[in-house]
Amino acid sequence: MAGSLRCSYPTSVKVVKVPCSGRVEPEFIVEALMNGADGVIVGGCHPGDCHYKEGNYKALRRFKILQKILDELGIESERVRLVWISGSEGKKFAEVMRDFDETLRKLGPLKR
Repeated sequence: MAGSLRCSYPTSVKVVKVPCSGRVEPEFIVEALMNGADGVIVGGCHPGDCHYKEGNYKALRRFKILQKILDELGIESERVRLVWISGSEGKKFAEVMRDFDETLRKLGPLKR
């Protein structure tokens, strides 16, 4: 929706669509970070609005596990975010991406 609303966000953002945020395993995020990504955002439906009933709650539980894994790996927790954002919130998507890009620029490249 951000593109159709002409909301700009950094060109460094690579969108990977999944059916539900609950399908994103912590190891997928770790793999992305180890293979070149400086940060990862998992965007999910707002709590209570999941098409798969409880996918966003599953994502939240996995995100908490991921935070512990990142700490053990010495990766800053700011490099990964879980945000509740629907497909119709193009303006919010662009704002979140710009803010995240600014955070990653301040942190610098991830040292692998």
